[in-house]
Amino acid sequence: MNGAESLVRTLVANNVDVCFTNPGTSEMHFVAALDKVEGMRCILGLFEGVITGAADGYYRMADKPASTLLHLGPGLGNGLANLHNAKKANSGVVNIVGEHAGYHIQCDAPLTSDIQAVARPMSHWVKTSMSSLEVANDGVEAIKIANTPPGKIATLILPADTAWGEGSTVQKQQVKTERLKVSDSNVQAVASVLARKESTLILLGGIAVRENVLEIIGRIASKTNAVIFSENNNPRIERGLGRVRARQIPYVVDSAVELLKNFQNIVLIGAKPPVAFFAYPNKPSYLAPQNCNIVELAAVGDCIIDAVLNLEDLLGSRHVKNEHLVKSIETQIPFGNITDVGIAQVLSLLIPEDSIVVDESITVGRGFDINTASAKPHDWLNIMGGSIGFGLPCAVGAATACPDRPVIVLEGDGSAMYTLQSLWTMARENLNVKVLIFSNQAYKILQGEFNNVGAGSPGLRAQNMLSLKNPTLDWVSLAKGHGVEANKVNNLTELFDTLKGALSHNGPNLIEVCMI
Repeated sequence: MNGAESLVRTLVANNVDVCFTNPGTSEMHFVAALDKVEGMRCILGLFEGVITGAADGYYRMADKPASTLLHLGPGLGNGLANLHNAKKANSGVVNIVGEHAGYHIQCDAPLTSDIQAVARPMSHWVKTSMSSLEVANDGVEAIKIANTPPGKIATLILPADTAWGEGSTVQKQQVKTERLKVSDSNVQAVASVLARKESTLILLGGIAVRENVLEIIGRIASKTNAVIFSENNNPRIERGLGRVRARQIPYVVDSAVELLKNFQNIVLIGAKPPVAFFAYPNKPSYLAPQNCNIVELAAVGDCIIDAVLNLEDLLGSRHVKNEHLVKSIETQIPFGNITDVGIAQVLSLLIPEDSIVVDESITVGRGFDINTASAKPHDWLNIMGGSIGFGLPCAVGAATACPDRPVIVLEGDGSAMYTLQSLWTMARENLNVKVLIFSNQAYKILQGEFNNVGAGSPGLRAQNMLSLKNPTLDWVSLAKGHGVEANKVNNLTELFDTLKGALSHNGPNLIEVCMI
């Protein structure tokens, strides 16, 4: 057994049984080992950003890491944008990155690079295996790091000679995923703030927006007259009819400041103090009022469920009627021209129960949080790091983790072009993903941001940098060229009928939603 096979067997033995791959010459012994080891599902992506984004989506839904297989420094570099998103989402990932044989590095061949330097900004742990006999042990260490709550990025660099050299025995260890306990004194301090029944916001993030935690927080808020919000972006929020509503902090600075201006206290549970996505002239970076009292119950990696249970006991809210459950709202099938609100109404009616929604809708989707609140119970995954090209790969990972659950992707046309190779992987794996491309033929968000940062009115050259016209992207042809069935819709009736039809069948499907 060589080093590569010892690593694959170690991954499988420690419950890392999915590998998203885009290999090259240096990784061929790892690829060969896949034929010798049962239990590893390998999924090929045609670009490394697809690979890393899929690993992010997989962790969010499976609550365990997948591995990636990437080719040298440039291959890892191609995947860094979605590793940035994964890191911001606290997703656990085990990256396996091939490297030249140790004796070959001194030759400075064309693909030689400092892989550790490339890996460090988007990794919590980086190591190069120095011997084929150490590969399995290094693999176990990477798995332990990736599983550390709330989830971490571990990058193991595998020189070719450590892959083909004689390996050690398979390593298996009990992976510990215990979260840090929140102190009793901290819980008591937060309880005293909430008990005053002042104007208080409970701001949630991480696993605090999962259904089991939300239910407890809903009772606490009902007892103390607090308001519940979540961060603007969430790795995975469980929402919909019958669940506790945690409305998102708005993206737009003025809207967020207005919303928060009267709160005397903000209680953080798995969240950070709310900040603006960017700096804007004459606008604040921190969105809460300067005199607001901000207290933290639990950080994102803490044992949040125990903390909120202890808080509930201190406040005596366990048997309080939960006033924050989403109730049914009668919604008519919309018709007419396609609008942001109309799209949300269609989604509210058609989102299947227990489905997964991946949201990279950018400007089109800013009102979706409010207008889809009463849809059937589902999970909603946001882009966390702001590096666009997240949505399609994340859907690949989510659908891989949950093959029995339909996935709907809400995607801007500009963002989708970053990682449209994901469509090929969806087709090859027959993943049950329905993609809505909002085709406004522009980087719409940047048209607004041009004004927001005080850059003036865009001239012809600037306008060209913000436009996706000339030529116009043909998403139906692009999808079919990647093996995915596709249709174009021009009004809300067509959108409703086409999405309803797509959801009635298994497998990938794309709908180009013409916004202009």
